[in-house]
Amino acid sequence: MDPRSLGILVAALGIALVVIGGLISLGPFSWFGRLPGDIRIETGSTRIYIPVTTMLLLSVVLSLLGAIFRRFQ
Repeated sequence: MDPRSLGILVAALGIALVVIGGLISLGPFSWFGRLPGDIRIETGSTRIYIPVTTMLLLSVVLSLLGAIFRRFQ
């Protein structure tokens, strides 16, 4: 892979992450990260957040997408 195409790939991934972040925080995916099973501990000025269910869901979705893309290559 030449450096130019790698640069374009990194830039595209960065833009995609910004768009996904905006959708998660403002749009239709605002529930993402607030699922039952996600652990939140807030005491005083300390906040601990462990997104167990969210990461399991994300893992399943990414595994399915990977399997689909591998099948069509």
